[in-house]
Amino acid sequence: MPIDDLASLRVYAAVVSAGSLSAAARALDLSLPQVSKRLAQLEAALGTRLIQRTTRRQTLTADGERFHAQVVQILAAVELAEQQMAGSRQRVDGLLRVTAPGAFGRQRVAPLLAEFQRRHPQLRVQLDLSDAVRDLIEAGLDVAIRFGRLADSSLVARELAPNFRVLCASPAYLAEHGVPAHPADLLHHRCILIGEQSRSEWRFGDGEAQSVRVEAALLTNDGGAAHAWALDGAGIALKSIWDVADDLRSGRLQRVLPDQRIPAAPLHAIYPHARLLAPRVRLFVDFLGERLRQIWQGLTA
Repeated sequence: MPIDDLASLRVYAAVVSAGSLSAAARALDLSLPQVSKRLAQLEAALGTRLIQRTTRRQTLTADGERFHAQVVQILAAVELAEQQMAGSRQRVDGLLRVTAPGAFGRQRVAPLLAEFQRRHPQLRVQLDLSDAVRDLIEAGLDVAIRFGRLADSSLVARELAPNFRVLCASPAYLAEHGVPAHPADLLHHRCILIGEQSRSEWRFGDGEAQSVRVEAALLTNDGGAAHAWALDGAGIALKSIWDVADDLRSGRLQRVLPDQRIPAAPLHAIYPHARLLAPRVRLFVDFLGERLRQIWQGLTA
């Protein structure tokens, strides 16, 4: 049986995004039986089960995951076509869903999202803060803000602004433990690491780069916690200049080994293929790139 009902695709996308049939019904302003019937008709047309449902939870089947990825692209294409035909390329409305790393998202992305929404009052925004790399399609997200590119070749990575990293510590820590004069001196200091591994290589310079394998005195999977430890005098942290520029300027933190260049990946916006971008996503990425480059000039002045 062919699928000739776009409304059923929208219902399916809403069920996946909302996490349950009842939540989707509320979001779509439909009754629960209507949503259940639409989903059953879609599964019958496809001849496969899309969602395994129990009284407690729902999970996508393997077919359901594959089909959802296609449905997201179809609905985005339809939305874009409708907006083009209506001559509304520059109207920014609907829901914009953005994910960003925790510390950077709180400090930089959240204020800019609020500024963008004030410019476009019909827009609603949802910000997901996580240091984990999210699957945009699976999570129903429009754009990810990340340091570095993603391996998924089906996505587009657009560079937003430069980046470099710095070693930093509080004045109190350096007064008590001394100031490292050479990368090898870090082996005798309390190092703050971010991630899952208690050892890490800190690399310096280009080409024949020098590296020092440091061991964590403090280990966390959260960049904000590492930042807080550095401010509290717990040790030396390796952080993006985006995260610590204000603290370095105020003197709450001091750079360690400031003459050593530490490579870092630029800041990127990651999103599905540009042909399927809704105007709200396209204009937000343009706005974010412009504002972050302005902020960058202040960081490096």
